[in-house]
Amino acid sequence: MISNKLTKLFNRKSTDLLNIFFTAGYPKLEDTTIILNELEKSGVDLIEIGIPFSDPLADGPTIQESSKIALENGMSIKVLFNQLETSKHDVPVLLMGYFNPVMQYGIEHFCKRCKDVGVDGLIIPDLPLEVYASQYKHLFEKYDLCNVFLVTPQTSTNRIKQIDEFSNGFIYAVSSASTTGTKSNFDDASEYLNKLKSLNLKSPILTGFNIKTRENYLAACKHVNGAIIGSEFIRQISNPKTSLQDTVKDFVSSIKND
Repeated sequence: MISNKLTKLFNRKSTDLLNIFFTAGYPKLEDTTIILNELEKSGVDLIEIGIPFSDPLADGPTIQESSKIALENGMSIKVLFNQLETSKHDVPVLLMGYFNPVMQYGIEHFCKRCKDVGVDGLIIPDLPLEVYASQYKHLFEKYDLCNVFLVTPQTSTNRIKQIDEFSNGFIYAVSSASTTGTKSNFDDASEYLNKLKSLNLKSPILTGFNIKTRENYLAACKHVNGAIIGSEFIRQISNPKTSLQDTVKDFVSSIKND
């Protein structure tokens, strides 16, 4: 049974969870730990760090551009692990990336390094459930790593229940069929989110894609355990009006409204 900062978070808090996503090595290579530390100080519940990839199929133009720049800055899995090694954080951290770079790095070596630097979970959208279950589940569990699967409005009830069975962190409910950050407003996904809630799954549910404002965040939290904000946060740190630290702090404050 996995026990890490992520599973402990869900044991003590089950509502109004705020997860912020950002791309490692963006806007500048050394900004990864600056943003991570400031997000923790600002009181987010968990943090999702994107591993930049040259062909991020599920990502909208904002995250794609941040990945492109991060790669140009020299970001890599090795560099990211080195950065996280220097960061002392208590907040749960997940890495989001695509399977090909992880496989090239070496699956077990990747999982071991995650544990070494305090990573609690992985989101790998193109790692099929069946492949995970048959080939990699034992490695993830060996290194206390939760694996997070995505569901969409098109995912069947049977498939959702199957995913729930294999989930040991949370389920990432994609709010629409679009790529991230491409819609101007967070669509009213209440019917879809209520359907998920009615299934009485064992796993907490966080929803993301096109959540930009406190209003969106509150709407999401009415139906599921929390919300994930990515593209809008990256837009804010792309053009900081003040320091990067203040921009991070101000954005989180605008969502939490503490």
